[in-house]
Amino acid sequence: MLQSLYYRFVESPILLRIFIIAVFFITLFGTAVHIIEPATFPTVFEGIWWAVVTASTVGFGDYAPKTTTGRILGIGLIFAGAGFLSAYFINLAASAVTLQNSLREGKAMYTNKNHLVIVGWNERTKEIIDHLHTLSFSRHIVLVDESLGANPYSEKRVHFIQGAPYKDETLKKANIKDAATALVTSDQNKNEMHADMNSILTLVAIKGSNPSLHCIVEILTNDQVVNAERAGADEIIQTNKHASSVMLNSIQQEGVSSSLMNLMDPANGGFLKPIMPEKDWIGAAFGELAVTLLKERTLLIGIQREGETFINPPLSLQISQSDELLVIQH
Repeated sequence: MLQSLYYRFVESPILLRIFIIAVFFITLFGTAVHIIEPATFPTVFEGIWWAVVTASTVGFGDYAPKTTTGRILGIGLIFAGAGFLSAYFINLAASAVTLQNSLREGKAMYTNKNHLVIVGWNERTKEIIDHLHTLSFSRHIVLVDESLGANPYSEKRVHFIQGAPYKDETLKKANIKDAATALVTSDQNKNEMHADMNSILTLVAIKGSNPSLHCIVEILTNDQVVNAERAGADEIIQTNKHASSVMLNSIQQEGVSSSLMNLMDPANGGFLKPIMPEKDWIGAAFGELAVTLLKERTLLIGIQREGETFINPPLSLQISQSDELLVIQH
């Protein structure tokens, strides 16, 4: 029993060990001075109070031993207790500095749950995080990147993990098993093919750690979309394809790009999202439902039916139960 307690004490953190030793000395000397001078220290609590004040070198002077034995005991407490208390506070300060450096350098593990993990640091990532902060995003954000040396958002609610996102050690630090959503962005320092391969490898590692995690992956080349789907991507963002569509619209209609960007920008108060039709909407014409939803500040722009998307379909098109409605909603 005693040997087991000894090994547990030796294996405990140094801060805890120093604190236990300091408390032991303070309690021992406080009890001893009460026994030696019961008139000066009528209770054990008074003795412990004197021991704390003496060991911390505060020296209020409200209690002081009057006998030679008591004063020798006080000298012993100063040499023993003060040293351990000083060591405790020095180690406490060093641990705080070490923890702060670990957080800044991306070495500290994230321990909370239901967070958003963003892989890769680039201008897109910066825009996303900045927008999420303006929208009062409720989830904590964990940023995983191998190229950064320090947290770029040290003053905001962003926990930084430094390391390769496809390694289990890095994903464990990001607590990927308890995350709610993961966004894998494309590496801007690689060519398109290698960037997609790196994104898919990261996706495989994430899905291997948490198969049920909702993963959004940025893919640059059309050839790798199928591989991203095979790897388990829940949503695929084809950046080049989306950018090409905006450019094509601008060629056909000058000035339309700014309108499209404003339409897709959540900072303007709107979110494009699919919703399932309510029972009362089934069988209604698209045009009639659009007018009804508009009264609720919801703009109906299209439907998704059997894997196909129809933007601005015929007003007479009837809504079916299996449809998903594409709306812009405040």
